[in-house]
Amino acid sequence: MSEAEGTALARHYGAVLADLDGVVYAGPSAIPGATEALEKLGDLGVALAYITNNASRSSAEVAAHLRELGAPATAEQVFGSALAGAELLATQVARGATVLVTGSAVLAQHVAEQGLVPVTTADPLPDAVIQGFEPSLGWKDLAEAAFAVAGGAVWVATNTDMSIPQARGIAPGNGTLVAAVSAATGKTPMVAGKPEAQLFTTASTHLGVDKALVVGDRLDTDILGGNRAGMATALVLTGVDTAANALAAVTDQRPTYLFADLDQLHRSYPDVTNEDGVFTCGESSATVEGGVVIMGGGREDLDAWRAGCAAWWAACPQQDTATLPPLRFSDEDTQI
Repeated sequence: MSEAEGTALARHYGAVLADLDGVVYAGPSAIPGATEALEKLGDLGVALAYITNNASRSSAEVAAHLRELGAPATAEQVFGSALAGAELLATQVARGATVLVTGSAVLAQHVAEQGLVPVTTADPLPDAVIQGFEPSLGWKDLAEAAFAVAGGAVWVATNTDMSIPQARGIAPGNGTLVAAVSAATGKTPMVAGKPEAQLFTTASTHLGVDKALVVGDRLDTDILGGNRAGMATALVLTGVDTAANALAAVTDQRPTYLFADLDQLHRSYPDVTNEDGVFTCGESSATVEGGVVIMGGGREDLDAWRAGCAAWWAACPQQDTATLPPLRFSDEDTQI
């Protein structure tokens, strides 16, 4: 074992639960170095799983796409919100219960695997409704779901993503379809996918690990969901959110770690220490004075942001609205 492997952050965890877009790939291409970093987890004896809110593609289809990009992936390593939704629903109704599946064939299959009976109509009234994204869904499908929910059926949504990226732009996601049923019935479903905990606990349970690290690029889905599941979380800065977003985050969206990229999994993570209100990380430091975060490092210095996050979070332990405080960097004269 090399010194790097011995101190690798990933070795502290039984599994890494990785988001996809913004972590493994961006658009049609793998993020540089990401697939190599994931491949090396096997050498450390650390399990790998992929976590996605997608409820319309099968695990095999997602795994095949990942392999095309060079990432190590089998169907057994992919956990989507369809499986999580079906498992959540199975805790709410008895075996053999009828379930109106408003979603894909993949979702119906997962429901059946739980010992439940998929149906396609709300007449007679089913015991439950599970709603997941499927491009072919139309008004009649949503109407059937609304009839069942209004009639008292247990209601589970695989996820509530309001939008999904498509080649031509941003399109409505499952959240918009769920919102239509909610508007018609005045009711709110239980949710299995990110940012709820169920998807993460489903993955860790199937992997048989007690201690997992969630790696994602979004504070409001990956990090929030991992935190809700009681897991360590790492925000990787190759996707949507930035280090400044992390510093400004509401309390329950604050990550355990900040990663420049996935290679951090294979390196030791620098300690952040506090001495009389001066937080130090590596060669950088940060303090909070008069509501201003003063960083003893440059704007591009990730250790400065790590220290800055620790300093600000200590000064403002409970923050309900994402707010970036004024910042001052040691190599700049101006305050932002």
